Amino acid sequence: MSVGSVLAAPASAHVLVQQAAASSYTVTSERIWASTAAVLALIGVVLGWLALARSTGRIRTGNGRAAAIVAMAAGLIAVVNGGLVVVTADGGPGTGNGMVGGFVAVVIGLIGVVLGRRALARSHRTA
Repeated sequence: MSVGSVLAAPASAHVLVQQAAASSYTVTSERIWASTAAVLALIGVVLGWLALARSTGRIRTGNGRAAAIVAMAAGLIAVVNGGLVVVTADGGPGTGNGMVGGFVAVVIGLIGVVLGRRALARSHRTA
């Protein structure tokens, strides 16, 4: 057995163990996690917008305080989960690691938190 074949064996074994990149249509657990966080962030934005509309008097169903709190909580949970997806991703966009969905969840979640906070501030002023 030559030294070259002994040194080449671990390198060839490493090539066989590497995972292939996921195609753009493959659903991975990371993509599901990121998509769930993005949907939660979107729910937070919708609730924050509705709470803001209630607090300004456009919708006549209460002051929107509960919806504002739920919007802030949903947005915060989405930001944390989206951030965790981005931090734990092994590759960049298109590798099946949910990187794009994680960034979307962070951005939309922050918008939900801001809308919920504005609605909560306005509901305190009107109460």
